[in-house]
Amino acid sequence: MLTSASMAFSLCPMLTGGAIEALTLHGSEELYGQYVPRMITGEWSGTMNLTEPHAGSDLGVITTKATPQPDGTYRIEGQKIFITYGDHDMAENIIHLVLAKTPDAPPGTKGISMFIVPKFLVEPDGSLGERNDVELVSIEHKLGIHASPTCVLSFGPNEGAIGYLVGEEHAGMRYMFTMMNSARLAVGLEGLAIAERSYQQALAYAKDRKQGTALGAPKGTQSPIIEHPDVRRMLLTQRAYIEAMRGLMYDNAAQMDIAEAHPDADVREAAEGRAALLTPLSKAWGTDLGVECASLAIQVHGGMGYVEETGIAQRWRDARIAPIYEGTNGIQAMDLVGRKLPMAGGDVIRAYLGWMTEVAESARAAGFDSLADGLMEGVGKVGEATMWLAGSREDIASVLAGATPYLRLLAQVAGGAYLVKAAVVASAAQRDDAADRVGVAEFYATQLMPSVYGLVPAVTAGISQLEAVEL
Repeated sequence: MLTSASMAFSLCPMLTGGAIEALTLHGSEELYGQYVPRMITGEWSGTMNLTEPHAGSDLGVITTKATPQPDGTYRIEGQKIFITYGDHDMAENIIHLVLAKTPDAPPGTKGISMFIVPKFLVEPDGSLGERNDVELVSIEHKLGIHASPTCVLSFGPNEGAIGYLVGEEHAGMRYMFTMMNSARLAVGLEGLAIAERSYQQALAYAKDRKQGTALGAPKGTQSPIIEHPDVRRMLLTQRAYIEAMRGLMYDNAAQMDIAEAHPDADVREAAEGRAALLTPLSKAWGTDLGVECASLAIQVHGGMGYVEETGIAQRWRDARIAPIYEGTNGIQAMDLVGRKLPMAGGDVIRAYLGWMTEVAESARAAGFDSLADGLMEGVGKVGEATMWLAGSREDIASVLAGATPYLRLLAQVAGGAYLVKAAVVASAAQRDDAADRVGVAEFYATQLMPSVYGLVPAVTAGISQLEAVEL
């Protein structure tokens, strides 16, 4: 809800929450007590400082250095870019979590450590001391999220910024990965949130805007554009994708909670595997659809959608960064096919396909044969593509070439499964929204699910087509 209201503003508490999680999991009791309580209250905010001008997704080549000092602190020197909420005056202090390398660090990601570098140093009694040696170099002028300061920060341009080691040296990337699932789900949620906001605006506009005469309307009258079939198709596409995304992300979040807190170790293990499988789907599919739904909402507005006055163009601009955040969607796809499909010898993906099959069977038992048939066709396509990837693991280039269409294929079918399940549950409970749930699921099965048929050839085409053309 906060991100729907303002994605730009919501990034501040989102990043603060990530920093809180990092310090809770990996910081000492002293660091936790000194920093986390005031971050929880919002008196202080937090950032994550990973990216450098030459090091985006490839963090192994970062050059920010951390030199140990006799008093146990470190002097941090280097430059970080794209630091969201890297400097502002909304909080009394900003707690930067910075990835850097100590002098004896091994090469690559194994040499990365994590440090706290506060904007203002904190005295033993908790009061704020002098300004740390962290300077704002510039604020980026961006396509969207204009209310969010995206900063270039210089650490230690003078005597060196004072930093405090979080956990052990050279364990920074391991610490980062413990937060990765929740961070990537949070970014996927940004796509869902903007899609929802865009849909609400487009729906309200379509009910109010009169243009043309709808079929069956009296001649000479103008009809609300929601009565035109193509506008209804665009609105239903947004609604179906939003409900499908919401089902996926709720399942993803639930599995993360179960993996952390269930008393049965076997259940925790199964939930951890399923959460790991769903996370790249939530992040990549959710953010891709956030952009697509915002674009559809502009289209519903017609020419007025391209005018800033309506506000709908901001949704697309804001949404466009999310497919890049937290590992680009191409990286999510490579993670899916390279790391997640082989988990437990393939048992995790087999179990998930088994769950979708059970959903289809429940639909058939409830009398929804068309929904069951459509879902099972999709499951079959996922199975076909998954088997091809499993059999092509020696040809890693071809596997990676098919990664992005595979992620879309799996997510598109999974989205259909959540809609079918919602329709069956709502109907069995005789809920007031049962007819709508069934209608949305049928629209998805007829209008959106068929796109998966064309994705299997894209998955299995191999690398040769991508290399055949000189670019």
